[in-house]
Amino acid sequence: MLNRLFGKPKQQPSTLSTLDKLNETLEMLEKKEKVLQKKIAAEIEKARDFTRAKNKRAAIACLKRKKLYEVQVEQLGNFQLRIHDQMIMLEGAKATTETVDALRSGANAMKAIQKATNIDDVDKTMDEINEQTENMKQIQEALSAPIGAAADIDDDELEAELEELEGAELEEQLLQPSISAPATQLPSVPPQRRPSQPVPQRIAPQKSEEDEELAALQAEMAL
Repeated sequence: MLNRLFGKPKQQPSTLSTLDKLNETLEMLEKKEKVLQKKIAAEIEKARDFTRAKNKRAAIACLKRKKLYEVQVEQLGNFQLRIHDQMIMLEGAKATTETVDALRSGANAMKAIQKATNIDDVDKTMDEINEQTENMKQIQEALSAPIGAAADIDDDELEAELEELEGAELEEQLLQPSISAPATQLPSVPPQRRPSQPVPQRIAPQKSEEDEELAALQAEMAL
């Protein structure tokens, strides 16, 4: 009923369609300007011909028409500037609208995500993860614990046995005879420089006090 009385509401043209319409109008104005420029050039050429023919009145008429064409060209230039300004404003408004729409879509998506993700659900999930982690640690500790006879071995007994082994090793080292250091050999003398006297006999090195004490200790332990 309202549509019949007031008519159907006019649909607002989209930004793209408006830009296309402005582009078409701009191309039309540019074509008209080119036509007028050609007419201006033609009137100037006619005025030159009439001037050569000494026809002053006809030459002045050509110049008048040229002026009228120039006025139209100036008007067309102003129209083109207005259209360019309108196109720039529409393109800026279009970019602004698209930016706002994108931000609005992002805000709606964020609201949907927050609505689907409840803080109580997050806490519950974290509690479940912590519980599963603790259970896994207990399982790993149970698997790594010794079983059977290895679980009954006392560490103190092992340390006492290790001390006995170390004591026996020390006694065995003390009971071993000392090894005297080898006698120092004299350097060989070349045949032509060897003296004719007989080589003196080597004198056995005397035992040091440490060697004597070690020998006495071994004798006592042997008793």
